[in-house]
Amino acid sequence: MQKKVNIKNKRARFDYELLDTYTAGIVLSGTEIKSIRESKASISESFCEFNDLGELFVINMQVDEYSHGTHYNHKPKAERKLLLNRGELKKLEKEVKNSGLTIIPLNLFLNDRGLAKINIALARGKKLYDKRETIKDRDNKKNLDRIKKSFNN
Repeated sequence: MQKKVNIKNKRARFDYELLDTYTAGIVLSGTEIKSIRESKASISESFCEFNDLGELFVINMQVDEYSHGTHYNHKPKAERKLLLNRGELKKLEKEVKNSGLTIIPLNLFLNDRGLAKINIALARGKKLYDKRETIKDRDNKKNLDRIKKSFNN
């Protein structure tokens, strides 16, 4: 039985308005997948970008070096290729070029077969007043739950 790995980007939903989500595979080397299985990765400051050939890469994804790796160990902040269907790639590329949207990773996980997958989202950046609105809604929900709990007792 393998340990569940679920590495989240907590700032994504606060900083961006998510429009569409996709699940993509990642091309990894041997020491990278071993580090991810030990939950030694971070996607908090990462984003996705297309290269000249129309391939999607995740940039700034931190995967710590494997502790038992030798001189074959990987670079911690290397660009890693994402695997999606051709149609999904074309759609994402068109949206990013035309609308000025961005692609951000939401969470990194291992599926039931032990393969590393990443949930990515097509997103639009929030303005400062949108962030304030999010904070206000969250506080109102907490207060409402607190009042409901006091009436139930």
